[in-house]
Parts: sequence; C-alpha cells; structure tokens
Amino acid sequence: MDREALSRAHQGFDALIGLEIVRCGDELVLAKLPVRDALKQPLGLVHGGVLASIAETLASLGTAAAVMPEGNVPMGQSNQTSFLRPIVGGAVHARAQRRHRGATTWIWDVEITDDDGRLCALSRMTIAVRPIRSGGAGSAGSATPGSGS
Repeated sequence: MDREALSRAHQGFDALIGLEIVRCGDELVLAKLPVRDALKQPLGLVHGGVLASIAETLASLGTAAAVMPEGNVPMGQSNQTSFLRPIVGGAVHARAQRRHRGATTWIWDVEITDDDGRLCALSRMTIAVRPIRSGGAGSAGSATPGSGS
C-alpha cells in the first residue's frame, strides 16, 4: 500500500486512538499505541474493544496493500479476540501475520503484547475481499480499510 493510501485509511478511528503503523505489508503489519487514560475502561485497563479494533485495522491494512491495486477492497468479516492479560500503561504493541491469502477471504493472526513482550491478547481475523463498487455512501467503494464495513 502506498503512503497516500495508508494515510487516507488512517484518518478515522485509528488516528483518534493514536495508532502508529510501524510496518505495513501484505504478509506482516506492525503497530504501536501509547496507552493513555482515554483508552482505558473504568478499572484502569486498556479497553478490550481498543485491542480488538487494532487487530481489525492491521489485518485490513495488510490485505488492502495487495487487493486495492487490483480493484478490490478489504472488509472485516470476523474478529475473534481472546484477552490473556491486561495492559495498564506503556504501549500496546501489535503484530499481524497473514495465514491465508484467498481470492475472497484472507486470514490473519494478531498478537498483542505489552512493553515487556508479554502476550496480552490474540486475535484471529477474517477479512473479506470484494470488488470496489462506484457509488455513494454505503457502497463497498466507500469503505476504508480498517473501518469494519
């Protein structure tokens, strides 16, 4: 994915939470997110929804790197995230590894760790690959990688 496309894809929710994409390719995506209070649930832990959304963003961006130049768009289809240990400070580190590259679906495994390298969450992402349709809001062509729609 070129820098311009990555920048456009990274303007919504990902920018809001402060997600930094460290590396983006069609086999491996790396990201980092500094922890701040706005990302925590009432008990002081990084909210599980933040971790699940990071997984979806990385898998969508990695898929987009290959399929958008071919006239297709990635869309989150399934997100199965298991939370293993809390993250309360420092930074969230995420590593998405592609496991399957199909014509209509891609599968990614995402590991989320803390600053000490401890595994904190695991996600299995399925990303649908669909043709880009021209049209207005609600069409596949209006979807942004990582948007989940």
